[in-house]
Formats: sequence, structure tokens, C-alpha cells
Amino acid sequence: MTITPSAALMDAIVLSVVARDGTYGYKITQDIRSVMEISESTLYPVLRRLQKEGYLDVYDQEFAGRNRRYYRITPKGGVLLEESLEEWENFKSRLDRVFYSQQTPRDQG
Repeated sequence: MTITPSAALMDAIVLSVVARDGTYGYKITQDIRSVMEISESTLYPVLRRLQKEGYLDVYDQEFAGRNRRYYRITPKGGVLLEESLEEWENFKSRLDRVFYSQQTPRDQG
């Protein structure tokens, strides 16, 4: 089964990766790919939207003779990440109760 993350979950994933350390797009893609499939064509629109909405700052830095675009989380992005992580924990807890409940409907009899 392949589970596709919602836009809100993808935002939280990207913000979480960027919050660890200001980083560039390819590295963000690789970090996310370590746990789920994502294409660059999926990631870059998310990065642009998060930047436009004020959750990420962007700066260019020279690397190997060319500019590389780096992303860092803003204070506003930090607030959104905290809220998203809290919502995720609540959602995950509710799912865990469903997935791992020892009692089945027949047991309630």
C-alpha cells in the first residue's frame, strides 16, 4: 500500500527537514526520499509556496563555482511546524487506537 501525504503533511515534512539545518533543494529531496518517495517536481512547488507564504527564507550561496539556493525556516514557519507536529501526534494517536486496538467489534458483544 502506498500512502500519499496531504499538502499539509508535505508542508510539515519539508519544514521539519529544513528546520534541522538550512539546506538546499536536492538535499531536502534526498532526506525525504530516505523515508518516502518524492520527486523534485513535487518538492519544488511546495518550497516555493512555503517561501511565498513566509514560512521559509531563501538565500543563494556559492558552491563549486555556482550559486546554490538554500532554504531556512522562518519564525512563522517554526510556529506552523510546531502546530503541525502537535496535530500529527493527535492524529497518529487516534489512528494507533484504531490500528492496534486489541478489542474487535465482535468482542463488544
